[in-house]
Amino acid sequence: MSSALVPPTTLASAEMDALRAEVRSFLSGEIAAGRLTPWIDTWLTRWDEDFTRRLAERGWVGMTVPTEYGGRGRSHLERFVVTEELLAVGAPVAAQWVADRQIAPSLLRYGTEEQKREFLPRIAAGECCFAIGMSEPDSGSDLASVRTKGVRVDGGWSITGTKVWTSGAQHAEAFIALARTEPLDTSHRHAGLSQFIVDLRSEGVTIRPIVSLSGDHHFNEVVLDEVFVPDSRVFGALGNGWEQVNSELAFERSGPERFLSSFRLLAAEIGAIAEGRLPARTDLGRSVARMAGLHALSQNIAGALQRGEPADTAAALVKLLGTTTEGDIVEAVSARFGDEFTPRASASDGDGDGDGGAAAASELADLLRAGLHQRPGFTLRGGTNEILRGVIARGLGMR
Repeated sequence: MSSALVPPTTLASAEMDALRAEVRSFLSGEIAAGRLTPWIDTWLTRWDEDFTRRLAERGWVGMTVPTEYGGRGRSHLERFVVTEELLAVGAPVAAQWVADRQIAPSLLRYGTEEQKREFLPRIAAGECCFAIGMSEPDSGSDLASVRTKGVRVDGGWSITGTKVWTSGAQHAEAFIALARTEPLDTSHRHAGLSQFIVDLRSEGVTIRPIVSLSGDHHFNEVVLDEVFVPDSRVFGALGNGWEQVNSELAFERSGPERFLSSFRLLAAEIGAIAEGRLPARTDLGRSVARMAGLHALSQNIAGALQRGEPADTAAALVKLLGTTTEGDIVEAVSARFGDEFTPRASASDGDGDGDGGAAAASELADLLRAGLHQRPGFTLRGGTNEILRGVIARGLGMR
């Protein structure tokens, strides 16, 4: 299926293997030093700017940004290897995620020279964090229905509206907001939309936390009340917002974060089975096979992005199948244990290793609870499954 959407791409090379080994060694050291605790859904839930700066020092943030803008000038495939290893471990990467994943490539494609030189070096240094200003109340995944308005004023634009589910806005320096700059034409709903780089510390910006049932604060409502944005912060071409947003979504939907959010839970379950603390489940191979297929499709998209080829349809497929898979992993483990997990006694318990087994069991239980908390959001953020099926159908020429 993947080859019909994007050509196959291989990562097999001595250089890629060396890079993967280097990242794994670094992460092992971070865990041993107590600076990293593997977790669930860390590209959303674990914001650690110090960790981001340590990655940047090794050249693992802003990897695809050209060296003339402070980046490393490396390939999308090399970035894929690094991000896959970070996510597989469950490293705290939320601070750099949006800026590195989609803001940097969007700046390279649509930004002015001034914007590139202002933001790209600081993104690559792990010093500039961004959020996304797309979703709105009552709009859901229908971005063409956004009601945030941009009105021309002296020297720039006045932006008024509300954005929701804005991850990390309480920490971020700025976000790129989608706004309507021309009256809605019902026959061409996608026309008249523009994007703006909005400083989230500006006068008129109010950030209100959206606290999840678990008590965590990742999402926010951002209210823009006549926020002034100078002409120098218009992003891309006026009226071209719809095309630009869809270009960004190819980066947002295609990466390994769309199938590895619950990987630490799967890895912990497999570890418990291997150690004899849990019986094997008959459908475990299915989960592993789905992971392997998604890995292949996602790396093929990284290859397409490297070649400058369109990958919107394939990206939507990764997001649809990937988030379904990672949710199914949580459901499968939950079906075994429910909300609590009591470890099964192992043969080693009588030899003084019982505490280790109990600790591993506690880790699995904690990961399961985190997975259950995050599970509802997997198939919503970045486009609901219903929207994605439409994107895929149109991309494949179906009616």
